[in-house]
Amino acid sequence: MLATAPDNAVRMTKKPPVRQNAVLDVLKQYWGYDSLRPLQAEAIAAGIDHRDSLVVMPTGGGKSICYQIPPMVADRTDVVVSPLISLMKDQVDGLRECGYPAACLHSGMTDRDRREALDDAMNGRIRLLFVAPERLMIDGFLRSLEQIQVRSFAIDEAHCISHWGHDFRPEYRRLAELKRRFPVASFHAYTATATERVRADIIKQLGLRDPAVLVGNFDRPNLTYRVIPRDDVYGQAVEVIQRHAGEAVIIYCISRKDTEEMCSHLRAKKIKAVFYHAGMSPDARRKSQEAFANEEIDVVVATVAFGMGIDRSNVRCVIHAAMPKSIEHYQQETGRAGRDGLDAECVLLYSPSDIAKWKYILTKGAEEGGEGGMANLQPQFELLGHLQSYCQPYDCRHKRLVEYFGQRFEKTSCDACDVCLNESGDMVDATVLAQKILSCVARTKEKFGAKHIADVLRGGDTEMIRKWNHQTVSTYGIIKDMTVRDLTIATNQLADLGLLDRSNDGYATLKLNDASWAVMRGRQNVRLPKAPVAVTTEDRSREISWVGVDRGLFEELRLLRKEFADERGIAPFMVFGDASLRDMARRRPRGERSFRSMQGVGEAKMQEFSARFIACIDQYCAKQGLAEDMSAGPPQSASAPRREGKSPSGPVLRAYELFASGASVETVAEELHRAPGTVEGYLSDFIEREKPSTIGAWVSDADYCKIKAISAELGTARLKPIFEALNGSVPYPIIRLTTAHMNAVSNGR
Repeated sequence: MLATAPDNAVRMTKKPPVRQNAVLDVLKQYWGYDSLRPLQAEAIAAGIDHRDSLVVMPTGGGKSICYQIPPMVADRTDVVVSPLISLMKDQVDGLRECGYPAACLHSGMTDRDRREALDDAMNGRIRLLFVAPERLMIDGFLRSLEQIQVRSFAIDEAHCISHWGHDFRPEYRRLAELKRRFPVASFHAYTATATERVRADIIKQLGLRDPAVLVGNFDRPNLTYRVIPRDDVYGQAVEVIQRHAGEAVIIYCISRKDTEEMCSHLRAKKIKAVFYHAGMSPDARRKSQEAFANEEIDVVVATVAFGMGIDRSNVRCVIHAAMPKSIEHYQQETGRAGRDGLDAECVLLYSPSDIAKWKYILTKGAEEGGEGGMANLQPQFELLGHLQSYCQPYDCRHKRLVEYFGQRFEKTSCDACDVCLNESGDMVDATVLAQKILSCVARTKEKFGAKHIADVLRGGDTEMIRKWNHQTVSTYGIIKDMTVRDLTIATNQLADLGLLDRSNDGYATLKLNDASWAVMRGRQNVRLPKAPVAVTTEDRSREISWVGVDRGLFEELRLLRKEFADERGIAPFMVFGDASLRDMARRRPRGERSFRSMQGVGEAKMQEFSARFIACIDQYCAKQGLAEDMSAGPPQSASAPRREGKSPSGPVLRAYELFASGASVETVAEELHRAPGTVEGYLSDFIEREKPSTIGAWVSDADYCKIKAISAELGTARLKPIFEALNGSVPYPIIRLTTAHMNAVSNGR
């Protein structure tokens, strides 16, 4: 990550004298890690040294550690301001599982629980007290904090204080009063998404003095971004979900009605899903959230207008069924995917009608005095326009996001978005097509949207065409070689390019402008992308984060994690995250000493969970004939996207040569001195790259046929559903090799 700051802010060019050993001791004791991420040391130093700070790190970048470590090192009680009850509750539960003394105060607690939490704070038994801004600013509560002698406040979701932020909350404005009430306390603002203008406004509104401004790299290389023209929202959502069967998926919709209808369609397709929006009762929302967090269901559908506070780290996909209202919202919501650093996918199903819908919603809300009133309407329209521009397939998605937040993107290709993966289609000359579309808009008197224009151009027989007698206009039926869907997309692309205007009445009626006439008169050429390339990434075994991981063992560890979580009434990720389980399934620790070196194993979790996890690993390895205590880590960073075009070399190349001659996994493992699980990964990659006509040397015909049949029946090539449907009769490695071959064959030879 890079530390950047506006010109008028103080940069931390040196690391101040931090109690580095004490910091690392706390990190290892409670979270099981040996080193800090970029910028965490500087942010922690500011907290320990009572220097105001503004810390901007993307979701999953490790902001929480920055305010969790200082009170432990300094032996004090700090206050964290958090806007969401669900989020603060999850944070406190997670901290307590690590053995960390924390508490929260919110309206969902009983009076007795609140008194006990405050009493613990008053008597120095906790190090972090989480509160909502409304409760914090109550005079009686402030007097209690004065008695505790609070010397540090962490303001989470600090963008909420800015009118230019994407989620402005008036109650956050009152936090500036804390500076007068606690003049010697330091204040630390944290947010995942803030442009330079928002950062400057946060500093001003909170009255931060000489703040350390620390801005992390906004790029999330483990996320693959896709923007797909929306034409069948339910079918498209199901298609994406099937690429992540058995994994956590969040779907965002604009309205409450949309969430319920989407959820209903998913359930009809036998997909376990719940909806979640502000119109539900608190109890219903809690049940939906807990079902998702506890891995009882895989998919949650929520409104973009309501903060979910989901803290689940292993979300593998985020789908936007419609465009959110700002890049900040988009960055924060997609940031819920891959918070564990492992690969994840973000899909935005885009339609220009979303623009008109949002403008109508925002205007109506402003007229009613919501979200800052009419004075805040134009800034919201500006934010909407930035995201509309992002949706165009003309530049790398990672680059657009990073540059929006004021940073440079140094790579020539991210290899992790639809544009760089050549899925969005090449640009072609579309001047004649544009002239026909624009002429049709003129002939129909500029009173209709893109779908009706497409129907007229295609020569359709719809009720609207008959009602307005549009079968008689000169442009009726002049384009027969394109579908209505593709014509609608092309028409919307012209509007996105500014070659047409849209009305703000919620209907996205198309209007001609000066640029329209320039095209029709032959004074301006038009280039549009061809039809998008279909995404065929159903099998995710190429992910570098899976290299060397025994997937069968990973699934066994997941089941054990769920048992622990159910016993303790907590979410599974609070036991261990997926990154920790993959580390265990890759390195297969034997004994306490080895287990202690796994990712995310702190002292409390070592005491609580090690015995049963070690026993599970021992039993699995004995059954499968696997060696234990393997070398650590995959060959690259788990968050680095894999380059599919790179040729194999070294041991991998030798493995490919042996596989080409029909050598068994055991033979290759013995020659290369590699674990069978690692060699199975080589074999899977070999099958996908070389596409052999048969894999009979490694998988029996009977097993292949069973797996192929059940995969077709389930509509997915994911391992876990197939394993369960076969009642465990076929081992995971065999299923993985078979699905890899099916995927290779389906993609052509």
